[in-house]
Amino acid sequence: MDAFIFICLILLAIVLVMTKEYVDSRRFLERKLREIYAGYGTPPERSYGAEELSHISMYYEKHRTADQIDDITWNDLYMDAVYQRMNTCLSAAGDEYLYYRLRTPAADAVELEKMERRIALFMEREEERHRLQRIFFMLGRTGRHSIYEYLDHLDLLGERKSDRYFFWDALVLVSIGGMFVSLPVGLVCLFGVLCHNLIDYFKEFRQIEPYITSFAYVRRLLKGGEELGKAEISGIEEELAAVREACKSLRGFMKSSYLVSGSRQGSGNPLEVLFDYLRMLFYMDLIRFNKALQDLQKNMGEVDRLITVTGELECAVAAGSFRKSLEQGFCVPALYEEAGKGFSLRAQGLYHPLLREAVANDLEVKRGVLLTGSNASGKSTFLRAVAVNALLAQTVHTCAAASYKAPFYRVYSSMSLRDDLAGGDSYYMVEIKSIKRILDQVSQEEGRPVLCFVDEVLRGTNTVERIAASTQIMKKLAAGHALCFAATHDVELTKLLEREYDNFHFEERIEENDIYFPYQLMEGPASTRNAIALLRMLGYENGITDEAEAMAERFLRSGSWNGG
Repeated sequence: MDAFIFICLILLAIVLVMTKEYVDSRRFLERKLREIYAGYGTPPERSYGAEELSHISMYYEKHRTADQIDDITWNDLYMDAVYQRMNTCLSAAGDEYLYYRLRTPAADAVELEKMERRIALFMEREEERHRLQRIFFMLGRTGRHSIYEYLDHLDLLGERKSDRYFFWDALVLVSIGGMFVSLPVGLVCLFGVLCHNLIDYFKEFRQIEPYITSFAYVRRLLKGGEELGKAEISGIEEELAAVREACKSLRGFMKSSYLVSGSRQGSGNPLEVLFDYLRMLFYMDLIRFNKALQDLQKNMGEVDRLITVTGELECAVAAGSFRKSLEQGFCVPALYEEAGKGFSLRAQGLYHPLLREAVANDLEVKRGVLLTGSNASGKSTFLRAVAVNALLAQTVHTCAAASYKAPFYRVYSSMSLRDDLAGGDSYYMVEIKSIKRILDQVSQEEGRPVLCFVDEVLRGTNTVERIAASTQIMKKLAAGHALCFAATHDVELTKLLEREYDNFHFEERIEENDIYFPYQLMEGPASTRNAIALLRMLGYENGITDEAEAMAERFLRSGSWNGG
């Protein structure tokens, strides 16, 4: 009786521990979900390592097209930072698709209309948004690697057949049958076959073990897809139907991969230990692995479609959160095909989304813009603000502005360049190669026009040749299939290019030996200089600043440096 009570107490303790673990896990899940729901519409706090960012780009690498944003433009505009400011995704599919989306401007209004429908739906309907966020959170991320890196690993296995396993399984049965003919001979044969199978199993399992992680994430993706497929959300019926169709095609993989992904848990249950040995001796999970691998390799397109649709939906949730997080407001851009309307760009209250308390500017241009102004006055930031908003307009259908209207553009830039030590190129060589790629795009009459941004044209060479070459390059850009924004310190260009470009400038104000930048865009060329004033304010010796100021004044009067 005492033993019976003792056993009951042990069982009760086990039940209580398991119940507590279950309750704690549920509480943890609900707490995390409350944090996620409350965080909608606030800037994300997630930090990224360099290695993580390289993995996030894998979906983009697998879906490259001709009109995507190139690396120079992406880096010039600090788009990694823009991506991190926007990314509130909870799953690897969302992370990777959002990155792809920001590098892939939409080709037409139809694609953006579909995106806008999704974004507006999840902004307005909290219950449906919460349901999807829960699914995305449960799907989670893949660890240190991209989904596609895991899938690529499966391709390395090639085609795996199970004929050899079935042969050795048959020998086990033959050996057992032989025992009825000659017990000693049958036992020896059975022992030899079982030893072979056990040793061979561990050898084979070591080869497939790294790939089981791939199966595990695809299974999670499919379970998330099944949950999505069950959702009855009006407005995204087409997307949910695509998810259900992909899951249907992968049911065979789900069945055949269960034994593989669920094996070798080491619970210690005697029946499970016995089953483990049977599985190893008869190659059961290796046979199921090969079957699951075949099912998955035949349906890689469906896995890609499931990742894409899941990513599209989570990207829409993230874009809505980004909109709400912009304290200075946002707008839905008005985009049109340029035929018959020429190249133009009109924006009101436009600002850079990475800046807090940014100064907003209005802009309306129908030809290129030549931007002048003193150092640190805001020229480069303004160029990036226009360029980033042009990209956001055509990727996530959102602008950091009160209004934005423009054609569909191909966006290129040449701004934050540096010399290439590894390649042996000087700064000037890097610069002219960068600008040449824009000229090549501008010369194409087919396709969308180019919207390009150049900061300090040909700064890497001497003044005379820089002004001469810059003039001809800028004229070529203006005459081509493009709208060009360029910043320069060479005020001579404002006269040389006044027939092709509108002049705008930023200026500074010096008050009480301090310098103030209003960052307001103004019409016309700049008429002030501040480089020497900045030296003086930072405490440079008067001998340097006074003489420099005198030399500059003499040059402006005489056009010569003689006597300096």
